[in-house]
Amino acid sequence: MATITYLTRIELEPGALSGLPSFLAQFKMERPLMVTDQGVVSAGLLARLQRSAPAVSSVFDQTPQNPTETAVLAALDRYREENCDGLVALGGGSSIDLAKALRLLVHHEEPLSHYAATAGGISKITANMPPLIAIPTTAGTGSEVGRGAIINLEDGRKLGILSPHLLPSLALCDPELTLGLPPFLTAATGMDAMSHCLETYMSSAINPPANAIALDGLTRAMRALPKAVKDGGDLDARLDMMTAAMEGAMAFQKGLGAVHALTHPLGAIKDLNLHHGTLNAILMPVVLRFNRSVIGGKWDTLSNLMGGEPDRILETMNKDIGIPSGLNALGLEGTHLDAVARAALKDHCHATNPRLATEFEYRSLLEEAR
Repeated sequence: MATITYLTRIELEPGALSGLPSFLAQFKMERPLMVTDQGVVSAGLLARLQRSAPAVSSVFDQTPQNPTETAVLAALDRYREENCDGLVALGGGSSIDLAKALRLLVHHEEPLSHYAATAGGISKITANMPPLIAIPTTAGTGSEVGRGAIINLEDGRKLGILSPHLLPSLALCDPELTLGLPPFLTAATGMDAMSHCLETYMSSAINPPANAIALDGLTRAMRALPKAVKDGGDLDARLDMMTAAMEGAMAFQKGLGAVHALTHPLGAIKDLNLHHGTLNAILMPVVLRFNRSVIGGKWDTLSNLMGGEPDRILETMNKDIGIPSGLNALGLEGTHLDAVARAALKDHCHATNPRLATEFEYRSLLEEAR
């Protein structure tokens, strides 16, 4: 049986940020807490938002690159100290995921591990949460329309917390906020969006609408990502990439696969603090080759859409847009591989890869990606 659920409210257009004051009023937020990060602050985007919506005066701006339970608890303290009544998340997937986890803990008891998908936590999450408006400043994770948050827990695990109740109340998608994003960050986040479309399409789960959405997102990303990397001011390319990121996350309600089963534990390696989109970009060609024997005509569909063998097209695109050549370039060492391969088997994305990998096969995929 296929369970298909779509989705949250989305406002998508250049200049959409100007509507924020009216949306705050609609959700009856008088004292929202802004969740963001230092990069967004330095880029002037927080100040820009506050000029549009002066009511957003309480700010937590210490979101780490890979959101942690420690940071969630610090933000929760700020939320309570400021007597806040809702949340606005401004940033990439890290800030939005942190805001989702914070939103959960406002009216649910700690710890976050209690709600992890792999621990049966989905049924423990209720709708008793404050409103959340998610405003992405990158085109990658699609977390603004996703039902999950990926958090590095205090015990060292990187786990997914999943529930339809975690969907933001509103996704406010303004591609003007991504203009001028540096080329490498544009590339890495864009390949994250592409990985969501590719993995969803290949996934063994049944969800025909998700397949169609994923292919549209992949089509947009293929044409727009090189343009966005080359010209940070190309608004049409930025709109296509924001749409592709949104569609990738809409589609992965179906489930992801081996790329994400590996990148989640890779992202939990504390001494490396690896970027999720970069990891996805490096692993995608390897996992595509691994899956080829079981995805049948989907390989041909991808080849026609992408203009060649999908794994080779992605390797060329990675090189052209500046993605590192392999995991070794990120500082990954052989000593990490066994633990990552074991952890991948327990990740919530493992079960929906079209070809179920063993621990040995996950280890081999990592070696091939080095």
